[in-house]
Amino acid sequence: MNETCHIDFGEVLEKLPAITLGEMDSIKLMNRIDSKYLTDEATLLRILEDAAAAGYRALSIEGLKQSRYNSVYYDTVGLRMYYDHRDKHLVRQKVRAREYLESGQAFLEIKRKNNHGRTKKKRMELPAEQLMDFSVNPEACEYLAGHSWFKASELSPVLSTAFRRITLVNPAMTERLTIDTDLTFKNFRTGHSTTLQEAVIIELKQDGRAASQMKGILLDHRVKPTRISKYCVALTLTDPTARPARFKMKVHRIEKTIGHKLDTR
Repeated sequence: MNETCHIDFGEVLEKLPAITLGEMDSIKLMNRIDSKYLTDEATLLRILEDAAAAGYRALSIEGLKQSRYNSVYYDTVGLRMYYDHRDKHLVRQKVRAREYLESGQAFLEIKRKNNHGRTKKKRMELPAEQLMDFSVNPEACEYLAGHSWFKASELSPVLSTAFRRITLVNPAMTERLTIDTDLTFKNFRTGHSTTLQEAVIIELKQDGRAASQMKGILLDHRVKPTRISKYCVALTLTDPTARPARFKMKVHRIEKTIGHKLDTR
């Protein structure tokens, strides 16, 4: 797998005033609309410059404005969650365990999408050492059964995702932006690994009643909304037996964005 030379965003992030986790938690987007975007690191650098000029603030944890995340995605033996997404089931779920490396916290997270396109997330704190096997935790098993269709005995780890995240908030506190870079994946079942190289995945969470500054900034840089799932793209790249259908087009879109092929080892 080719080594990727990533852009250092430290200098531009210094131009963005800090916002604390406590201030972030106070932002309630009651009429929330979520949109995803795909771009590359060079374009992101220019987007961050414009965000700083527009007064956006960056989440700072332990003095860092770019944080490391590790996630473990769970699924059934037959990859039901993957195929529910591939087959465009309006009502679907994903189960993952996520570790926030800077804070040392970890959570079991259940994402549920309803037939109105809204995504809701439920989570409970988990010891970090249970990231790969929360079935040893009776409370976690009970929580999963109470908030999803699945039992812990039906699920096992499929793949891990590791990435760096920048989180921005607009001056009016009506939108949040998560920006994921340096995305790498490892499939536990096949042993294959891959990376999205210079690709960047952006998610905009906004109050549907308020105008979005960031949408204008993204449009200025020709970055348009796209539907993309880290889990489904990662499986497409690392599991030759998974039937990707439309997810192959997502992989081609990423390759077109970064200007070269993705590889897997």
